[in-house]
Amino acid sequence: MHFLTQNIKFPDVTKASEDGLLAVGGDLSTERLLHAYSKGIFPWYQDEEPILWWSPDPRFVLFPEDLKISKSMKQILKKNTFTVTENKAFREVLEHCAATKRTGQEGTWITNDMIKAYVKLHHLGYAKSVEVWQDDILVAGLYGIAINDTVFCGESMFTTVSNASKVGFITFVKNSNYKLIDCQIYTNHLESLGAKDISRATFMTYLEPQDI
Repeated sequence: MHFLTQNIKFPDVTKASEDGLLAVGGDLSTERLLHAYSKGIFPWYQDEEPILWWSPDPRFVLFPEDLKISKSMKQILKKNTFTVTENKAFREVLEHCAATKRTGQEGTWITNDMIKAYVKLHHLGYAKSVEVWQDDILVAGLYGIAINDTVFCGESMFTTVSNASKVGFITFVKNSNYKLIDCQIYTNHLESLGAKDISRATFMTYLEPQDI
């Protein structure tokens, strides 16, 4: 187990444990977070725990060309019941994600310190949100980190209305120019939309500088 110091550098991701845990400790400074994401590493921990840093293998991702839209979802999208925006209510999306109760999870991993850190990343243009509105009420959303023009690292999403989060995610993927959406770890919800596992080594190639 690698314990971080004030030095923001991380060990090589191949040093991660079988379940993907790479390092413990450190802080949520802008510099450390951006360095972590650029190396395929993300923080995920419970409140009152030390910060845990992960780089799982395989990596669960969605290639936009693999996006699956069911017939029922196509009908929902056609109805225009929801309005989708970007970066209109970033902090509110984080707070909703933090407050959402999830099966098998006690408390939240989106701590107050994480909210402060990611709001700062948002102000710097790295962290982005997608909002879904119904009758001017925020009913769903997602947020994540844009590493470069190629990869968007999705962090969390929430919904209070059936299918609203799917509408937001599908609209975001269809309208974006990213080559890969990082979903980090497996969920049934995202698999139904076309996400799949790839090797960590393959994922890392998308974080490298891209030829123009």
